[in-house]
Amino acid sequence: MTFSAKILRWYDANKRDLPWRNTVNPYNIWLSEIMLQQTRVAQGTPYYLKFIENFPTVKDLAVANEEEILKLWQGLGYYSRARNLHAAAKMVVNDFQGEFPSTYKELLQLKGVGDYTASAIASISFNLPEPVVDGNVYRVLARYFGISTPINSTEGIKYFKKIAREVMNTKNIRNYNQGIMEFGAIQCAPRNPNCSSCPLNDSCVALRDNKVQVLPVKIKKGSVKHRFFNYLVVVDTKRQSILKQRTGKGIWQNLYEFPLIESEIDPDVLVIEEELKKYAILNQKFEYYKFNEDVIVHKLSHQHLKTHFWIVTLEGEIPNGVAHTEIDKFPVPVLVADFIKTFKF
Repeated sequence: MTFSAKILRWYDANKRDLPWRNTVNPYNIWLSEIMLQQTRVAQGTPYYLKFIENFPTVKDLAVANEEEILKLWQGLGYYSRARNLHAAAKMVVNDFQGEFPSTYKELLQLKGVGDYTASAIASISFNLPEPVVDGNVYRVLARYFGISTPINSTEGIKYFKKIAREVMNTKNIRNYNQGIMEFGAIQCAPRNPNCSSCPLNDSCVALRDNKVQVLPVKIKKGSVKHRFFNYLVVVDTKRQSILKQRTGKGIWQNLYEFPLIESEIDPDVLVIEEELKKYAILNQKFEYYKFNEDVIVHKLSHQHLKTHFWIVTLEGEIPNGVAHTEIDKFPVPVLVADFIKTFKF
């Protein structure tokens, strides 16, 4: 039995019942694939269902407000995916007359859609013979064929794509592509794969050579950057606070947060006064204290945010302040959302 035939047989017996597997609608497939990038299925599924409920079609998503989209996305991380999702939906509506492009090359034109996502949509929705190569597929191929070329090197990306094309089942590409990804997620898992019951164990090079735990090989990226965040949670006599929208191209673009002082040391009264000048409330008396004595370390992919929240109580009213009852309506980073849950305004 061939490699692809074994994958198909395994998938038929072991596939999970996931909501996006009940359709070949390219909108649903695209939505699920974007959400599951850098995200586990268990975490991503509720978000997928929420988006489908709020935006049943690509046209609904295209005309939605960005803040509404970011709020629904809150907690899923990598927010550029949500912004790209919105931009791509608009492209489908405006450039493709509301119909999802049906070829690999056209799909690549959509914002946020790369080789993997285009291949997934082309094969699952349109039954086109395009091989998918995601983290799960890299792992399966690297172990089965004993490939030590780094999967995130230019050479590795090209080589694994070539191998994936050679072994794929073109007659049943829809199930095969889903099958090999599912196989990598469940059977050939990153840690403690179930090799004893694996249908590929009689010809797996990594198992034969005792290299299951070292494959696939990945080039280590640069060191983690450490940043020091001090959030000023201003509370006035009317139980209002200040939220500001992040701009620029850094983390959490277009999300909301409390006024931020970034420094390695605790801010003193002069530093806090300087920040409060921006909000026209410096002429009012205030007191401040540190909400969390122990630093909160919020880990992102390439940076760790060491965070303190400072409560600034104001003897007066904040101009254009946000009522505490309205704060939950704003899309905020998880770091801020977790604080809001614990602090009683």
